[in-house]
Amino acid sequence: MIPARGGSKGVPRKNLLDVGGKPLIVWTIEHALAVPELDVLVSTDDEEIAEVARAAGARVPWLRPAELAQDTTPTEPVVRHAIDQVTVERGRPDAVMLLQATSPVRHDDTLARALAEFTATAVDSMVGVVEQPPFIWQAGNPPTAAYDVSARPRRQDLTDDTRRYRETGSLYVTRTEVYEQHDNRLGGRIGLFVMHEDEGIDIDTELDVALAARLLASRRMED
Repeated sequence: MIPARGGSKGVPRKNLLDVGGKPLIVWTIEHALAVPELDVLVSTDDEEIAEVARAAGARVPWLRPAELAQDTTPTEPVVRHAIDQVTVERGRPDAVMLLQATSPVRHDDTLARALAEFTATAVDSMVGVVEQPPFIWQAGNPPTAAYDVSARPRRQDLTDDTRRYRETGSLYVTRTEVYEQHDNRLGGRIGLFVMHEDEGIDIDTELDVALAARLLASRRMED
């Protein structure tokens, strides 16, 4: 499922913004369509977004109600609405892969790899992350470090147990019962899906748009 409402304050109409030669949402739709196991659904309140999504090959069988497309609307009720609609239409799904259109940079095998890890690890939910440098500080009086400043670590000395990760917002895979029981995309036994560093971009500003376009152009040249 790809949520894409029409309103956006940071970058107006960003889901339809031309990024690297395509509307932003089309990148994520194409990533999802490349995985045969996925039923690719876009949830939107906007008819223009719906038309672009359908033309790209996604299903948009309904428009999202206006009350689920406000600036303050969390994502979880939107997913729950989609689950209810799909259950009536096609039967209850076992799990939902939530993909954010604002994270257009993904490698060709990322979504298939995520599904394979979700199945192999038997977790209840999984969140996409990228590795984060360990030198994180918490604001306060005084500020506090998330590492021992008296024994500053070297990145090459980090182990799997001491590595830190940042949630990308790009993808989540969640069993349907987690949404039903917790109204949350993350719950039960949670797994980390480690993504490549360049997949960590999330478009919120014009600078993000420029960086995403550059990364996407670079990936096309590599292909």
